Amino acid sequence: MGSEVSTGHRRKARGRDDRRQAILDGAFAVFARRGYAQTCVKEIAQEAGVAKPTVYNHLNDKESLYREAVESAADRVGAQCIAAVEQLREAAADGDPRAVLGAAARGLLRVCHDEEARAVRRLAGAEAMPGLAASVRERTALRIRSALADRLARLALAGRLRPCDPELAAEHLLVLLTGPLEYRPDADLDAIADAAVDVFLRAYGEEHA
Repeated sequence: MGSEVSTGHRRKARGRDDRRQAILDGAFAVFARRGYAQTCVKEIAQEAGVAKPTVYNHLNDKESLYREAVESAADRVGAQCIAAVEQLREAAADGDPRAVLGAAARGLLRVCHDEEARAVRRLAGAEAMPGLAASVRERTALRIRSALADRLARLALAGRLRPCDPELAAEHLLVLLTGPLEYRPDADLDAIADAAVDVFLRAYGEEHA
C-alpha cells in the first residue's frame, strides 16, 4: 500500500515537472519570436498546450516566466556545449590532439551558433531584468570555460599540450572560436574551427614546450 502511494506521488510530481517544463519551453519559443513586450500569457499557454490558469499555477507572473524560460534554455545550451567538450577525454591517449580538439571545436561552434543559443543571448541582453545576463553567463560561458579548462589541464598533464594556465588557455580557444562570428556570422563553421585549433596549437601545442 505504502509503495503504491509513493509511486502515485512520484507520478504526480513528474507530471507537474513535465507541465512546468512544457510551459518554460513554450514561453521561450514565444519570447524568442515576439520579445517580452509583445508576448502574452495566453499565447504561451497555447504554445505549451495548457490552460492559461495552469501557467499561473506554475509561475507567478510574466517576468518570472521570462527569467526562468531563458535560464532553462541556457541550461540546455550549456549542457550541449559540455557534451562537445567531453570529446577531449579521448585526446589524452592520442599522440596528436589536433583531431579531437577539432571535433570538440566544431561541436562547440554548432551549439553556440544554433538558433536556440542565439535566442538565449538575445533575450538575456534585451530586457532590463536584474541579474539575468549574469545568470545566463554563469550557466553558459563560465560553465563551458570551466569544463574546457579541466580538459585542457588534463591534456597538459598528459604531455599533449605545453604546461599552461588552463583557464587562460580555455579563454583563448573560446575567443578564437566565437570571435570570428562577430564579424562573419555566415562564415563556414568548420573553417573557423580548423583555423582556431591551428592557432591554438601554435601557442599551446607540445612542440612549443
